Amino acid sequence: MANILPLEKQTMVIHALAEGNSIRSIERMTGVNRNTIMSLGLRVGKACEKLMDEKMRGLESTAIQVDEIWGFVGKKQKNCRRKDSRDLGDVWTFVGIDSETKVVPSYIVGKRDAYHTRLFIDDLASRVSNRIQLSSDSMAAYKDAVQIGFGNSVDYGQIVKTYALSDVSPQGKYSPGDVVGITKTCVVGSPKVGQISTSHVERQNLTMRMHCRRLTRLTNAFSKKLESFKAAMALHFAYYNFVKIHSSIRMTPAMAAKVTDRLWEVSDLVKLA
Repeated sequence: MANILPLEKQTMVIHALAEGNSIRSIERMTGVNRNTIMSLGLRVGKACEKLMDEKMRGLESTAIQVDEIWGFVGKKQKNCRRKDSRDLGDVWTFVGIDSETKVVPSYIVGKRDAYHTRLFIDDLASRVSNRIQLSSDSMAAYKDAVQIGFGNSVDYGQIVKTYALSDVSPQGKYSPGDVVGITKTCVVGSPKVGQISTSHVERQNLTMRMHCRRLTRLTNAFSKKLESFKAAMALHFAYYNFVKIHSSIRMTPAMAAKVTDRLWEVSDLVKLA
């Protein structure tokens, strides 16, 4: 049914998905059946994944920050059983962001393990054309992955933040406590210590949770299939890179990174599918 919807209606649906609306709320707003919405989102998401793969090549970045954001498919990991599919449970999205242009050159959806960390870093390394300064948290898998993916052609540093809850914090407080200590470590090359940071990518994680309903915490919104989750991530990053104007640079990240010379519209993403 998604194929016979007018382009205007398809654009309205995809725009609402990219702005963090739930599928049932879009159904109420547009009158489009929720199964059609899911089918359309999956189709456009796959086209966006191809767009990201083709366009994010040969980037001239100088500083990139990487991090991981948690989500789940079907059920949380603690509720998974041996007979369940490996696609169910916790799923992590590895994200890299250029701290200057704000473009997201690479992302990978998978488990928070050495294998997917290696895939992510290898993919990131293949998309930049010059030596960069790379920053990450202290996850152990990053060191080996960066060494294999970049070799010595990178200036890589890690930052570790120490948190502490105050005595007056309410019981069951959901957000982390105050930062009481920061340690920066040079791992490979000669990174500028003052520029070792994950602040921009952590802010990008917040943007993801605001714009992707499947990542919104403390709600009943989640993906039932890994394929749908990946499509939602691809749609978000294509929308973020090509359509959404970033307030700090007054243009889209893709324009700032010279990936494109024009402002894309949501209808352009729909037409790709």
